[in-house]
Amino acid sequence: MKAIIQRVSEARVVINNEVVGEIEQGFVVFLGVGAEDTESEADLLWRKISRMRIFADDAGKTNLDLNTVDGNLLIISQFTLYADCKKGNRPSFTKAAPPELGNSLYEYFLELARKEFPTVQSGEFGADMSVHLINDGPFTILLDTAEL
Repeated sequence: MKAIIQRVSEARVVINNEVVGEIEQGFVVFLGVGAEDTESEADLLWRKISRMRIFADDAGKTNLDLNTVDGNLLIISQFTLYADCKKGNRPSFTKAAPPELGNSLYEYFLELARKEFPTVQSGEFGADMSVHLINDGPFTILLDTAEL
């Protein structure tokens, strides 16, 4: 699995001109599921994200995690994180999970998050979404379970 985590001061996701998820301070997580991924990768990635200390403490050091700052989560399915651009100019997505597996692991990841955090918002798997966010910092982290 792959994820892009962006520390945000606010964010929302819109589908068909309707806001379906909205948060204040927290993380926007763009989640990509690979063809070989299982719940084990989801568990590993969630543990890493949920404990990531990228909020500033009183001294300005990034020592605080999402829970400490009462942060929120907006989790968006993003199969394009598995784009392969090695050949030509048109990305290939053959390494991304097929829709059934991708949706299943996306929903599983949402369940993991909702067990720990009161405010978890999401997009809609497979939908055409507009994601609006204010990246705080900016602070953006790329995680790949193959490298954790």
